[in-house]
Amino acid sequence: MTGRDRQVTDSTVSQHEARQRRAGDERAPLPRPRKRAAGRLKLLALLLLLASPIAASYYTYYVLRPDGRTNYGTLIEQRPVDSLGGAPVVGDVRTLGELRGRWVMLVVAPSDCDEDCRLRLYHVRQVRLTAGKERDRVVRVWLLPDAGMPDPALLAEHEGLLVIRVPGQQIATKLPATATTSVSDHIWLIDPMGHLMMRFPRDADPSRIKKDLAKVLRASGIG
Repeated sequence: MTGRDRQVTDSTVSQHEARQRRAGDERAPLPRPRKRAAGRLKLLALLLLLASPIAASYYTYYVLRPDGRTNYGTLIEQRPVDSLGGAPVVGDVRTLGELRGRWVMLVVAPSDCDEDCRLRLYHVRQVRLTAGKERDRVVRVWLLPDAGMPDPALLAEHEGLLVIRVPGQQIATKLPATATTSVSDHIWLIDPMGHLMMRFPRDADPSRIKKDLAKVLRASGIG
């Protein structure tokens, strides 16, 4: 082969290799969108997996209606209340957000705690106890809207009760009472994601509260 022929051949090969490299460069980015899409699908699946236990508890109430009956407490449109808080009075918890991962049974009452208040605290304590081995999934909280201190003898009757001093206006904007009741008339249930879930009526029947609590604990794997 002459030098001229070799130059032509080498030039042809170089041009062919250049075209292959350009073609390779053009094809290389193509898999990236597929990888990103796959990553998004994995993230979405993970989020659904984490949220599914709470979603199941709401689905059980809103759609399935366990045992063919409606719930006793009033279901509240989901709203975050985990920012509700202030200064700890009993315990070291400042906000409801610190209790995420557990179900919260909530009472609101002034520090002088009249007979109705004492009865609600008693009912919350007893309902939690009846949850048996599931009771550790539930925490009791008393929100105190004034500057006073609760009766130490009363607190001694409710070991494990958390008391948080919270401005009354903050409580009123987060917890919706009815047209004929006040926030302190109710017992409230908050889910492990920090959302208000249920409001029990004034002078609530603790045996019916117990049934509602048992249903959400059974339906949810969180908390």
